Amino acid sequence: MKNRGQSPVFLCRRGISSGYMKRYPVIWQTSRFQIDLSRPRVMGIVNVTPDSFSDGGKYFAPGRGFSAVLEHCEQLIREGADLLDIGGESTRPGAPPVSLEEELARVLPVVRHAATLGVPLSIDTYKPEVMQAVLDLGADIINDVWALRQPGAAQAVAQHPSCGVCLMHMHREPQTMQAAPMEGDVVPQVLSFLERAAQDLQALGVEKARIVLDAGVGFGKTVAQNFALLARQREFLSAGYPLLAAWSRKSSLAAVCGSPDGEPLDIAERMVPSVAAALLAVERGARIVRVHDVRETVSALQVWAAAR
Repeated sequence: MKNRGQSPVFLCRRGISSGYMKRYPVIWQTSRFQIDLSRPRVMGIVNVTPDSFSDGGKYFAPGRGFSAVLEHCEQLIREGADLLDIGGESTRPGAPPVSLEEELARVLPVVRHAATLGVPLSIDTYKPEVMQAVLDLGADIINDVWALRQPGAAQAVAQHPSCGVCLMHMHREPQTMQAAPMEGDVVPQVLSFLERAAQDLQALGVEKARIVLDAGVGFGKTVAQNFALLARQREFLSAGYPLLAAWSRKSSLAAVCGSPDGEPLDIAERMVPSVAAALLAVERGARIVRVHDVRETVSALQVWAAAR
């Protein structure tokens, strides 16, 4: 990973082989960094929310201040996160929308601090006003579950000279996506959507090197469809963009990993299945994995790389 205009950093960090996917050398162009994706990168999740499905309220709650979430950013980097993904609005199924003012109040103080920590910053938002504000503060990547379909979002990214962007597939919207999931074979449907979204963004002048794709596990798909996306993930490589996989603590993992008494796994028990899914995603071509359990994922990837 290169910090633009500075010396290379993280190229062989923590012993994960830079020989990963030698045939497909990829640099993800972002605001401040050229991220070397010749080995898998771990994106640590920072939820600045009281209601996220996995850790809502653990690091942030109204009136409690930001010290816990700022320490969490630093802890994830100590554990080996290559990037941080900061979000101020939950996109779990059924989550209520957050106002622009509230999202800015949650996210901006964290971005100001995290921008000093020396790693690329991804901001999980679909609001163009938030995109512009965080990019002005030095954020590197916009990670949008709506794939820039909200009015003004694509323009906010296109007007920036170099920020990275992750385009994710979502069926319907967070409030309704699981009430009526997709039908049929989701792989060609999702692939077609993502290819079209990337092409539309390039038509606005955004270089291909700035774009990463995410199939949107859990966003309007059934359990079987989510696992089809994983089993056939290599088909997405045909689009010619790096892939981000976000399986961490998702309910589909709990659905197939019930306890001996037949009860599904709760959030606290989903770490091992999450790491397993991340490894499978990397084995099938993902170059970024978005995770809550950074230390465990980094260790698993070190073992995977050593075996290769």
